[in-house]
Amino acid sequence: MIAETVCSAVSAAGLGIAVVTAYRKRFLTAARLAAYSLVPVGLVMTGVVGWLADTALSPTAWAGFGVLGAAWLLFAGTRAVERRRAGAGADRKAAGRAERAGRDAVAPTASAPSLGGTARGTARPGARPSATPRAADSAEDFSDIEAILKKHGI
Repeated sequence: MIAETVCSAVSAAGLGIAVVTAYRKRFLTAARLAAYSLVPVGLVMTGVVGWLADTALSPTAWAGFGVLGAAWLLFAGTRAVERRRAGAGADRKAAGRAERAGRDAVAPTASAPSLGGTARGTARPGARPSATPRAADSAEDFSDIEAILKKHGI
């Protein structure tokens, strides 16, 4: 009974404010205020306020709300983990595709220095051949980096 009285008073006050707002020639705002102020009376007339009053005092209803909250948390948590896994897998796949495309898009001799005009496999006249195979490995390592930089225009 008290809830119905409070809702009626809130609606009456809202309608009064809507009338004053309409008097000030703000009809759109007045219409919104009137719509908001009719909601409490509509809730009382449909019985929602009575149901809420009964629910607010029921321990079983509160336990039900707790179960619904736990279910929602489980659902949201599993969705977040699923998105994280899918995102990480997609990132890895995209990075692998970009790396393969970068290797295919760059010519094998593109990473060779252009100062001497020689390719990686040919030696300059008068230069000593490298005795260690590490020099070739390090050149290959840097060729990947150079390919990536060239791909990005650096």
